[in-house]
Amino acid sequence: MTSASPLGVPPLGVYVHWPYCSRICPYCDFNVVRDRGRTDEQAALADAIVADLTAQRALTGPRRLLSIFFGGGTPSLMDPAQVARVIEAARALWTPADDLEISLEANPTDAEADRFEALAAAGVARLSLGVQALDDAALALLGRNHDAGSARRAIAVAARAFPRLSADLIYARPGQTVEAWTRELGELLALGPEHVSPYQLTIEPGTAFDRAVGRGKLVVPDEDLAAALFETTQAVLEAAGFDAYEVSNHARGEAARSRHNLVYWRGRDYVGVGPGAHGRLTLPDGKLATTARRGIADYVRAVAETGVGFEREILTALEAAEERLLLGLRIDDGVSFAEIAALELSPDTPKVKSLVESGLLADDPLRLRATRSGRLVLDRLTGTLAT
Repeated sequence: MTSASPLGVPPLGVYVHWPYCSRICPYCDFNVVRDRGRTDEQAALADAIVADLTAQRALTGPRRLLSIFFGGGTPSLMDPAQVARVIEAARALWTPADDLEISLEANPTDAEADRFEALAAAGVARLSLGVQALDDAALALLGRNHDAGSARRAIAVAARAFPRLSADLIYARPGQTVEAWTRELGELLALGPEHVSPYQLTIEPGTAFDRAVGRGKLVVPDEDLAAALFETTQAVLEAAGFDAYEVSNHARGEAARSRHNLVYWRGRDYVGVGPGAHGRLTLPDGKLATTARRGIADYVRAVAETGVGFEREILTALEAAEERLLLGLRIDDGVSFAEIAALELSPDTPKVKSLVESGLLADDPLRLRATRSGRLVLDRLTGTLAT
């Protein structure tokens, strides 16, 4: 049971971007900076985040608050008192749902694990732990600042501190085999997380890995091996009782699913605060897309000068439908034809029928739903449907 929303007004989530990291990973293309004791800057950023939330409340009006998610960056480096302050501000500005989910991303270093109890006391109930691998050589290749032993210890500490625990892993790593990946997944499952997010390694433009691939110093698995690793992921987690409710997210039962990420995938509204954060808000004149200033100083200055730290754009009906399609096809629910009417798709549209016949879409008269094979080629699938 959840608290009621004002009549006809959609509920929302809140995303908080904390950009500081102790180390920049070579595969990362997120908006992050090195955390080098920038105490004054971090205090100013926390002030700006709270002020931005307050200003955006004037935009949204009264809403029911479904979730708060601290991402980054590494928000487990954030002062727990500042985490509590942001949570308290969001809860005061909007009406918290009875089952409000408050999540935070963390790395499994021993230093961060020492902060878990304080973060739980601040109000965080769900921890998303960036394990990434349980193999020391793989962790070194990925540029992580923890080893497998630290990851195991952090999982144990987190399981005691938080009611809900998710673990991230990266697969399709250079030199990885199906057999090794099967063992690694089994080892993680034995540690007891109720939610697992296995992400296929992608080489993002401009990253250190991109440059290494370009020089021939890094060789990633070919398409066939990557597909085999994907199928192995599905099979191992399904056998352990995990539902693949999203292409890279598996939960042991519906209660373990990430409610905040479902806000995105189901096309719900969300407020984005912090440098580079995105937001989507349903307003009388359409769907508002917000993009916060990426630079920390720029963001803080914009909030001080205008009340909010973002630039805004009203999406066209076609843009909103394309975005809804892109996100909706990621989850097992899919997306209804009614929600993407601007794309003029139906079960009888030739390209829809062709994708159903090829086994990439489910045969469903009401919704577009990707099959397991469709999820494997999701970019191609959504590109075909959106054009």
